[in-house]
Amino acid sequence: MNTQSNSSARQSIAAVRLRRHSDFQLAYAAARKRQSASMSWFLAPQTAEYEQQPAGPRVGLTAGKVLGKAHERNRIKRRMREVLRRHVDLIPAGFDLILHPRRTVLTMEFAKLEAEVVRILEQATAEAARARAYGNSAPAAKQSS
Repeated sequence: MNTQSNSSARQSIAAVRLRRHSDFQLAYAAARKRQSASMSWFLAPQTAEYEQQPAGPRVGLTAGKVLGKAHERNRIKRRMREVLRRHVDLIPAGFDLILHPRRTVLTMEFAKLEAEVVRILEQATAEAARARAYGNSAPAAKQSS
């Protein structure tokens, strides 16, 4: 049995999920695509529309038809949501994070998936901190060369 307190064991990502198509489009326009072993991800500062509200973290998941049939895409999304639920505190505040899993997420060990997502969240947090330190709202990796 899990010895964690009920409050930390039952965190939900419902409040931090990106849901609207327009939010995804704004995030894509302001972000640069990054790659990891089994997924692509985008980190973008939240738009001025949300500055009236506290700048909390937001995360979005995508699973296109190329990943398989509906039941496979749903399983990929369920696995991703569970990992994010366990580590919701690592999502950088004031930024939108979008994850694009690859088909390998369906069959990889859950511990490996969790480790990869935690690594992505730590990289996103570091980029968000750099962006804040430079005083701009764009992630540091989006600098032009």
